[in-house]
Amino acid sequence: MTKASGSRFEVQPDLINPAASDQAKRLMEYLCSIYGKRMLTGQQIGVVSTPEFDMIHEVTGKYPAVGGFDFMNYSPSRVERGAERQDTDLAMKWWDRGGIVTFCWHWNAPKDLIDLPPDRTWGRGFYTNATTFDIARAMSEPSSEEYGLIIRDIDAIAAELKRLQDAGIPVLWRPLHEASGGWFWWGAKGPEPCIALWKLMYERMTHHHELNNLIWVWNGQHKDWYPGDSYVDIIGEDIYPPARDYGSQSERFRTAASYTDAAKIIALTENGVIPDLDLMQEDGCPWAWNCTWYGNFVFTGEGNNRRYSEEYTDELQLIRTYHHPFTVTLDELPDLKG
Repeated sequence: MTKASGSRFEVQPDLINPAASDQAKRLMEYLCSIYGKRMLTGQQIGVVSTPEFDMIHEVTGKYPAVGGFDFMNYSPSRVERGAERQDTDLAMKWWDRGGIVTFCWHWNAPKDLIDLPPDRTWGRGFYTNATTFDIARAMSEPSSEEYGLIIRDIDAIAAELKRLQDAGIPVLWRPLHEASGGWFWWGAKGPEPCIALWKLMYERMTHHHELNNLIWVWNGQHKDWYPGDSYVDIIGEDIYPPARDYGSQSERFRTAASYTDAAKIIALTENGVIPDLDLMQEDGCPWAWNCTWYGNFVFTGEGNNRRYSEEYTDELQLIRTYHHPFTVTLDELPDLKG
């Protein structure tokens, strides 16, 4: 019997945006209704190569409920360098199949890319060590070029989110992820400019662009970086334990719960290894969904020689996860469109 009971898991489906779309409200109501009772299976796909969904189906006979996508290549500093862009279209197809859509954004710095091979190239421009872009200057000087470029980039991604809104697609929106780690430029100068950027993005997207299809998933991973309950719908944690460590990650779950006194849904927004479902229930940490990262966390080999990789989550554990009564797979999702 699960220990996941009580007020911690009784979350009201009230979104921070009072003008939230019917689709966003419907998705949030569903998430709240199953929270503490079941976990949505999820999988991130690669930005260019995308075999992860089919690889999981090949092994388990099922598809994940949540599809993870990335606006990385829609960053203007990547667009101007010819980056391939397909995730918006892929997310639309996933929704059409009945799946839930979540997006992150590996935001390439708007300018000041070091572009020095091998590990500081423009293609790694979201990393602190690959750019000299100064978020503190940008957020403290609204008249600066840096601030103007921040607005330009937010507007570019808002245009993609507007396409999804026009198609009736709600989005579990997870920008500025893992900020407290400092390895991404938006977290390089400490909590204050990052919190200011989060609030700016929320205000710009919600009030200027009237994006009402977003459920805001905050993934800063430290209490000092929390922007406040009125700016967060869901709390996410990204966890990469050692290979085949199937622990429930209960300590991180409880840490996430400590960021606020409010009852918020807590999700495993990135993972390498998939935690054991029985341990999750025993330890009282039923993550709302998981989203396994892409590439070698799922497969090995190239082209027709690709096969499931057991390096992180062995095949039997994956099959068990996708057939466990606690998890929800694509075929088990309700109709969230109407």
